[in-house]
Amino acid sequence: MKHIGVTHKLWLGVGSIVVGAVIIVGVAGYNSAQHQKKHGEQDRLLSLRLEQATQWHALTQVNAVRTLAQVFSRDAQDAEQFSAQMAATSQQISTLQQALEASARDADDRGQMQNVVALRQAMQTQRDQMLQKKAAGQEEESRALARTGYRQSVDAYLAGLLRFVQHQSQGLEAMRAEMGAARQGVVRSSALNMVVLLLGVSIGAYLLINGIRRALAQANGVAGQIAAGDLRSQWAVQRHDEFGQLLLSLQAMSRSLGAMIQDVSTSGDAIALASAEIANGNQDLSQRTEITSSHLQQAASAMLQLTSTLQQTAASAQQAAGLADQASGVAQRGGAVVGQVVSTMNDIHASSQKIADIIGVIDGIAFQTNILALNAAVEAARAGEQGRGFAVVASEVRSLAGRSADAAKEIKQLIQASVERVADGARLVNEAGGTMQEIVQSVQRVTQVMGQINASAAEQRDGVAQVSEAVGALDQMTQQNAALVEESAAAAFSLREQSEHLRELVQRFQVPDSVPQRTGAAAVAATVPVGASAPVLASGHGAVHALRSPARAPALAPAGQQTDPSRALEMA
Repeated sequence: MKHIGVTHKLWLGVGSIVVGAVIIVGVAGYNSAQHQKKHGEQDRLLSLRLEQATQWHALTQVNAVRTLAQVFSRDAQDAEQFSAQMAATSQQISTLQQALEASARDADDRGQMQNVVALRQAMQTQRDQMLQKKAAGQEEESRALARTGYRQSVDAYLAGLLRFVQHQSQGLEAMRAEMGAARQGVVRSSALNMVVLLLGVSIGAYLLINGIRRALAQANGVAGQIAAGDLRSQWAVQRHDEFGQLLLSLQAMSRSLGAMIQDVSTSGDAIALASAEIANGNQDLSQRTEITSSHLQQAASAMLQLTSTLQQTAASAQQAAGLADQASGVAQRGGAVVGQVVSTMNDIHASSQKIADIIGVIDGIAFQTNILALNAAVEAARAGEQGRGFAVVASEVRSLAGRSADAAKEIKQLIQASVERVADGARLVNEAGGTMQEIVQSVQRVTQVMGQINASAAEQRDGVAQVSEAVGALDQMTQQNAALVEESAAAAFSLREQSEHLRELVQRFQVPDSVPQRTGAAAVAATVPVGASAPVLASGHGAVHALRSPARAPALAPAGQQTDPSRALEMA
């Protein structure tokens, strides 16, 4: 089990629980289904037999009452009606008897059934004798037989049926009690299996938790030694699971931490040597910063002058944009007036068309009047002397219609000429409206261009202002840098003191003797990245040469090159 990981152990435990639970539930469900299948059919058959026996007993009581009613009745029609009902009920009873005989369960059930059948036959014999006497007119003898022999046979028959019904009810109750006992057995078996499963799970959980607790105790002890600064301890790892990997990782971390402590110690020495050189370099940097500040002040003055010039240009562009906006408004109003004139000319053209249409109607009326006058003249000529006066009137009407037609024709020609002139005027006005629209669009484009010029001037003004502010801020920052350089010299002295304190802290750790000691240039080179260039300092001490060296001693292994756990186990 030591070679199995904790994750696999946990999954194995959970899988065992799930499989065990599924098996227990499956077995319980199968047993319950088998019992239900077995006893369910029996329950249905016994319930049906009990229902049939109860129905037989009720039908027998009804037939007995009908038989007595038929014997004691003096109405022949009632007697016939009772006889027909008795025959139908007897047929139902025979059907129930056959069904119960076919579904008998055991010998006891068949014996009681035979007893009931015999009692029924005895009752039928007494009933037939009684009804025969009734049919023969011997009513008194028939009634006497009803009070004695028939009554006794019916009571015995009903008592036998009642015992049969009770027997069926007892059988149903016994079967249901057996079914309940079987169900309780399934429940007890399932509970016992569950207890066994829980016991096995508890034992497995105890063993797993105990193994995890021992591994955690060992890891806690190792971590405590590392936290106390003791990096010399070595321990054997016998586990191959996640906790074994954790112990191997702690062992690798202890070794890497020991090497890192040695590197920190030598790096502290290098920092102390380099801090003096940093102070000398800060002095040179301070002088150069003062020169840079003077140049930046000159640049700031020139930027202020340029900002003033751009502000004047932006103001002029803004005035031009305002004038272009006014011109655009005037052109838009002119275009609106021309549009109204075009609309008015269109209305005049439409009215002229309507007048022309009216003149056409008048011309048509004159033509029709002329036709009517001609027809009237023809009819007057046919009438002879009696129609002469009507002919004169028709001639005058025809003359008036001709003059009306001539006048309408002249007016139509005048209106047609007017319509053509109005159409020419509307066309010219439309052309003028299109020209005004082009003028409005041109003015709008000029306005847009002026707006863009204004925006560009504003952006240039803002940009130059920002550059001026940036130059001023850069001047202030340069002056601040000069002060910071002076403070950096003091910080270099403080850095040397901190390096001494760092050496004291490192000496608290206890590292094994096998960790390689690195001093001199190799120790200082460990603090400089590979390929980085060292600063050019005023002095040429050994620390400066060490900082310039591209060599680098190995420190902590990168994340992708950590000590292999199996190799660390072999080393342990």
